[in-house]
Amino acid sequence: MSDETNVAIACQGGGSHTAFTAGALGELLPAIDRRGDRLVGLSGTSGGAFAAVAGWYGSLADDTTAPSVLEDLWTELAASGPLDRTSNDALVWTTYLENMGVPFPEISPYQYPFAAWGQDQLRETLTEVVDFDALPALATADTPELVVGAVDIEAGTFETFTGGDVTPTAVLASAAVPHLFPAVEIDGDSHWDGLFSQNPPIRDLFHVPYERKPEELWVVRINPQTRSGNPTSMREIVDRRNELAGNLSLNQELHHVERINEFVRDGYLPDDEFRETAVHQLGLPDEFSYASKLDRSPEFVEEMIELGRERAEAFLDDR
Repeated sequence: MSDETNVAIACQGGGSHTAFTAGALGELLPAIDRRGDRLVGLSGTSGGAFAAVAGWYGSLADDTTAPSVLEDLWTELAASGPLDRTSNDALVWTTYLENMGVPFPEISPYQYPFAAWGQDQLRETLTEVVDFDALPALATADTPELVVGAVDIEAGTFETFTGGDVTPTAVLASAAVPHLFPAVEIDGDSHWDGLFSQNPPIRDLFHVPYERKPEELWVVRINPQTRSGNPTSMREIVDRRNELAGNLSLNQELHHVERINEFVRDGYLPDDEFRETAVHQLGLPDEFSYASKLDRSPEFVEEMIELGRERAEAFLDDR
């Protein structure tokens, strides 16, 4: 019997905090090969979708690697040039002050011309680092599942895009934060950020033949599950509210995995069709505010990437 372990990785969304995910995946994905294990799935939502797609593509393409694609992605996403850095700083501080209760005029992304321009820049960045035309050929029955989550606004339903159906438009839909970007249209339907659906998709990673079902699920969590103390300032309240909202769907997805595990152990599900999955989580520390999720300054991005690398190394040591 092979000692190979089936591993799936799910990447939670969280704006610029997901540079942490890029750093972590840059360590985790090569380690799976070194351990002689098998990556069977990679999913993500919003910024986590960016990381998942880059890591998946880099792991399978012949002419690159996951760490190099992930690094290239965040080099391009980081604010560069005086105008970009000034705009980035203004957005972060405006958000910070809003969370403190300072009133600002509300502007819809449909009224703000730079919102659509920002989406165009994201699309350009994605297509520069990932050859999306190559995805259908890479997504075979023998390669890991790739799953990206979004939400259909009008139908109010979760939607996932998998394998070769993952396009730059699908990734942009997964990252269409409503107060920052216009909705993204796919097949005539409008989509918003996957943070409102499955953050990240997990159940889809199990919709595979038995031999490819995950034995271990590694979750790269951006929003902390616990915090000490009761938030009392406006900043603390807003930060914790956003963390809890971002964790709702993740916890529901993990609960589904736990129930399947229970049914397998209790004999309610056949163990030749279902298997128990050990869940392990790798998390970002709880010291960062919601406003910093919008910070694309090169210094902050590098801090997140390095922290992701460090946490991933410690995680692998524990494994």
